[in-house]
Amino acid sequence: MAKKTKTEVKFNYGESIRRLRQTGPQRLYLIWGPEDYLAEQYLAELRRLCVGDEADDFSYRKLNERDFSAIALAEAIDSVPFLSERSMVEVRGVDLNKLSETDEVIKAISDIPDYCTVVFLCEPDFEPDKRLKLYKTFAKAGVEIHVTAQLSDALIKWIVKRFAAQDKSIELNAAQRLITVSGDIMSGLIPEINKIAAYAKGDKVTIEDVNTVAHHIPEAVVFDMTESMARGEYNAAMSLLGELLDDKNNEPIMILAVLGNQMRQLYAASVAIQSGQGKDYLMKTCSLKHDFVASKLMTSARRFSQAQLRRAVELCAETDYAMKSSGTEPKELLKECVMRIAAGEADA
Repeated sequence: MAKKTKTEVKFNYGESIRRLRQTGPQRLYLIWGPEDYLAEQYLAELRRLCVGDEADDFSYRKLNERDFSAIALAEAIDSVPFLSERSMVEVRGVDLNKLSETDEVIKAISDIPDYCTVVFLCEPDFEPDKRLKLYKTFAKAGVEIHVTAQLSDALIKWIVKRFAAQDKSIELNAAQRLITVSGDIMSGLIPEINKIAAYAKGDKVTIEDVNTVAHHIPEAVVFDMTESMARGEYNAAMSLLGELLDDKNNEPIMILAVLGNQMRQLYAASVAIQSGQGKDYLMKTCSLKHDFVASKLMTSARRFSQAQLRRAVELCAETDYAMKSSGTEPKELLKECVMRIAAGEADA
């Protein structure tokens, strides 16, 4: 049985902005999460509400990882606004889990004047250690903004809007394909949208345009590879594996990790089908963000037996161990793993 995971609460940008405008700026914010485009948008609105569009150096102070210290933070907080009613301190890119002056920082952010707003904007890959005293101070005294990737409906509406700004429309299946192949982080999608809009010949962007122009992240190629295996298209599957291995940025052990995750999701889909619990169970169990991805997993899972999928998960685990413990070339181990899965090897 696939392990259940806690459902992630998705960040609602529109609701968060409405709440910010209604309540006004608070004294302390922690902004973190992978969706850096929305993080920057939220920060820009917060800055506008605090100090306006043309902030002076007295009212708007910025600190980064290089010049951050507890003393610098305290001095910035104590700086009195000159040409505005409020002041704002922006702290960018500081790893809050590794601060050496934790007690001093806690003291500074626990005594912020009413006229000041302090914002810690973290790197996209940062996740706070909620066991730490510093995080607990943020949770108690501040506003935590966790910017997650958006759900399908909101993300597709945003994609449609971005294409419309370039006088293009996009088919629903093409928008879904773009999310599948290029990911669901807006900052990563923006350059892909620009490339596709420039490439598309007509007014409407098609799935063929997306497949031709958009950058395919490794997760998307592995997804396509397992779909090829499910359809019995073994040559196509091995060709896609070859594409992954030809890219020097893709280490075999990383590809294997993605493949292992994909096979676990397919196994969970098979369990969902056989138990009659359906797509919602699969999305919750595997923390899937998009229902169209879950639908594709269910379709592919039906083409494997549950014994084949269980063995595929085992093969990925065995190959991972072999890569870390044997002297065999990792590429060859990965190829053998994929061939055995494609051949439909069942329980050993």
